[in-house]
Amino acid sequence: MASTYVKEPVTAPAPPKQPDTGGGRSRVRRFADWLTAFGFALPALVLFGVLVLAPILYALYVSLFNWGGFGSPSDYVGLDNYSRLLRDPVFLGDLWRGLLLVLFSVGVQLPFALGMAVLLNQKLRGRALYRTLFFAPYVLSEVITGVLFSMIFAPEDGLADSVLGSVGLDGLGGLWFADQDHVLPTLFLVMTWKYFGFHMMLYLAGLQGIPAELHEAARIDGAGPWQRFRHITLPLLGPTIRISVFLSVIGAIQLFDLVWVITQGGPDHHSETMAVTMFQYGFQRFEIGYASAISIGMFLISLVFALVYQRSVLRRDTEGALTTMRASR
Repeated sequence: MASTYVKEPVTAPAPPKQPDTGGGRSRVRRFADWLTAFGFALPALVLFGVLVLAPILYALYVSLFNWGGFGSPSDYVGLDNYSRLLRDPVFLGDLWRGLLLVLFSVGVQLPFALGMAVLLNQKLRGRALYRTLFFAPYVLSEVITGVLFSMIFAPEDGLADSVLGSVGLDGLGGLWFADQDHVLPTLFLVMTWKYFGFHMMLYLAGLQGIPAELHEAARIDGAGPWQRFRHITLPLLGPTIRISVFLSVIGAIQLFDLVWVITQGGPDHHSETMAVTMFQYGFQRFEIGYASAISIGMFLISLVFALVYQRSVLRRDTEGALTTMRASR
């Protein structure tokens, strides 16, 4: 019996079902996430606006007036305060002295702090005590430090002159803060005593983050102490050093407390800084408009330095941190 073959009709495959991406729902969720993030950030933004932006804008507004601080500003002078600023020999001297303090801090204070950090990172007896002693001056207030060193460097009967006289070096003593040629180096000596411990602790934290295996491997390969320091310690300590330099420069630009307590900018403006000049014009001479112009100048100098330093120096550290975060995901 012959079999019959019935050909089944061929039907076209059904088109694939498009997945429901929920576009509208995802947009709502993104908006809700954004709204939540904005709600958490709102208190910080309000504080930043009230405590940072508003004073800066008000100082900028006041700097356009010749105002003594009483009543409301009315004597509009435009940019006259800023043109006066660029002609003022005291302010130009402040810029020069600020530059010297920055160079002293970066070239002397920070290398000294780094050397002490490397030394105290070794296995020494009593190193915890040394770390505490060196960091203790940073804990003291600037006012206490200023009064203390005003007594130490007091002429004739101060501790510094007494110690030098006891070892036969009377000629090195004298008018430490009252001499125009000695006041700035002596002031920098006080600054170094006050702040080097802070930078030393920063470097110690960075040194303790360097794996000991790297130094051990370099030692096995025959590298000496200087080679290990140059090719291992310094490169790996780079981010810490760059942050330390940034803090040191900003601190030198804004220096006020120590100078005011010890010398008040004297003798004859030879230890004056921009902050001291601003204080004198604002709260002693009641030239609030001109003092506001000085404050805006300080702000612009700090802002330009921060932006340039962030773009040219700190940018590599930020990019490295972001790369590490992406790689760890």
